[in-house]
Amino acid sequence: MAKQKKAHCEADLRARILTQDIPPGSDLDEASLAEDYGISRTPLREVLHRLAGGGYVRLEENRGAKVESMDFATLRVFFQTAPLIYCSIARQAAENRSSREIAALKETQVQLSRVARAGDARQSGLLNHKFHEQIGEMARNPYLFAGLKRMLVDHTRLSQTFFDPKTNADETRIKKAIEQHDAMISAIEAQEAALATDLTLQHWDLSRDQLEKYVRPDPIPLDVISMKDHRNAI
Repeated sequence: MAKQKKAHCEADLRARILTQDIPPGSDLDEASLAEDYGISRTPLREVLHRLAGGGYVRLEENRGAKVESMDFATLRVFFQTAPLIYCSIARQAAENRSSREIAALKETQVQLSRVARAGDARQSGLLNHKFHEQIGEMARNPYLFAGLKRMLVDHTRLSQTFFDPKTNADETRIKKAIEQHDAMISAIEAQEAALATDLTLQHWDLSRDQLEKYVRPDPIPLDVISMKDHRNAI
């Protein structure tokens, strides 16, 4: 029972961080979390150490744990690095995938398509995370996979805006992303490495502008301050 509670705590905290139910930079109160999940402080600290190793949490001496932030410097590196890692992973996944892994990826895609059509942004983000992590496993490259897993923490947090459509254009973009997933699966299954790489880059380009809105919000409308008020402003 204790192991099950600890496993549930770790899985739930991962999901809450990825979906920004616990926002970036939030302090994590050990006493409250231990009570919420029905575990003692010792197993909770083990969970937090594992989350820290995965890039979800930062442990600070004498200050406890806090959710990893997504500051400007971090996101700048993210946007520079993401297409490089994704494309390298896709190429090696096409070269090294197994039939069993393809079947598992297709099942994840079925689940993702279903929740995306239902408008469930939270589950869509989590299943999208799982989809790309599975492709990473196919690559059989521990160096790239470690970078991918860390990068996916931030990508999934950013993608909460992508899977939460506000306009018809947003809904079309989600549909296109799902179609691209299908094409990526087919290319990887056929071991067409160049095509898998090209499709992955197209997939990244589709979501990049939406992700950038997280750090580049729309400007304040010009008519918020009247010209008269503007003249009198200090």
